[in-house]
Amino acid sequence: MLETVVEILKKSGVTAWELSAVQEEGWEFYFIRHALDQNRAKKLEEITLKVFQLSEDGASLGSASAQLPVTASRAEAEKLVADLAYRATLVKNKPYTLRGPAPAEAAEEPAIDVPAIARSFLETVRSLPETETEDVNSYELFVSAKTRRFLNSEGVDVTESWPESMLETVVNARDGEREIELYRATYAGGCDAQALREDLERSMRCGRDRLRAVPTPALGRADVLFGSKAAAELYRYFADRVNAQMVYRRMSDWELFKPIAEDIRGDKVTVKAVRELPNSSRNRRYDPEGAPIRDLTLLEESVPVHFVGNRMFSSYLGLEDSFMPTNISVSGGTHSEEELRSGAYLEAVEFSDFQVDALTGDIFGEIRLAYWHDGDTVTPVTGGSLSGSMNDFVKDMRLSAALRQYNSIRIPALTRLAGVTVTGAE
Repeated sequence: MLETVVEILKKSGVTAWELSAVQEEGWEFYFIRHALDQNRAKKLEEITLKVFQLSEDGASLGSASAQLPVTASRAEAEKLVADLAYRATLVKNKPYTLRGPAPAEAAEEPAIDVPAIARSFLETVRSLPETETEDVNSYELFVSAKTRRFLNSEGVDVTESWPESMLETVVNARDGEREIELYRATYAGGCDAQALREDLERSMRCGRDRLRAVPTPALGRADVLFGSKAAAELYRYFADRVNAQMVYRRMSDWELFKPIAEDIRGDKVTVKAVRELPNSSRNRRYDPEGAPIRDLTLLEESVPVHFVGNRMFSSYLGLEDSFMPTNISVSGGTHSEEELRSGAYLEAVEFSDFQVDALTGDIFGEIRLAYWHDGDTVTPVTGGSLSGSMNDFVKDMRLSAALRQYNSIRIPALTRLAGVTVTGAE
């Protein structure tokens, strides 16, 4: 079918085209407690087409995309291409050209052992030390091996494979009067058994502490320590601000080789795009448009040194060798855990919602569980919120030297922000 679609696209008269074909084979498991409720194997195939049309006067380029059922007939494929060609004429973007072929790279496709990955996840969950008051309610596991072939009208034709996994876990905690559930979604490629076990054990402790938490006091401005998954959003802010689309549309005012803030007193931030991270579900050799992915420093000591992004906005900025990063790595800071855990501070652990606005830099989080550290006293608290602006926080961030990874992003294990507004629970 793929060859037929390519033939149709070549004969269609469209200005340019892209084609992506993804095959997925995987296993799914559904457990209640630790009893298997059901499991199944899956085998899927997906074909996505994107066509581009240059206006008659050459002043604009439009595009349109859609999925083509793998069971489609030739007539149905021809109709879809014709429909997309028309829809593309309704879009008016500044013209640009698609990515051309890169020099061939000798690389072996990874051997993806779906049963072995699934076994590691399941054995890790089963090994958790449950108690009468904290245990696993249920969990669902999805493990797949994916293979993608990408082609375009400029001659790009690349194929790669990778594993993808997702574990959904519900942990229960009870104290005789109340019972709560904590939901965890773990995304990965392979299984990092040690990190997964630590995260789920921490979830059980959080459930226990949530039951005895008191309302969050109105702290006004306070230091806040981030050491959970929410911290990843703080660092995605930096990666978003060097994205070509943000820069071109002036949604980011960062400039190459100019510090992102003046008078930085704390740790400066270094952000890199990396092709591989251990057990990441986004270890790819090519981005969605067929551009080769490589290790590249984006922000060095809080100074932008490279902008990257999709082909359209990279072309507008004159970035011919750009790409869309898949994994992000942030360098560690200069502080030990002991240094970051000194003095009075709020340790934010669980949020019902946590957001970092890449446009304004504003952060906001509704607290489900935090710990107020005041001298030798540590008090679990819940409710209230925290807010502030990354535009201010970047001047006095304190980062741990130790790192921690959350699927496709590796960041300092602990991040301490100064002057965060903490609103108490009513």
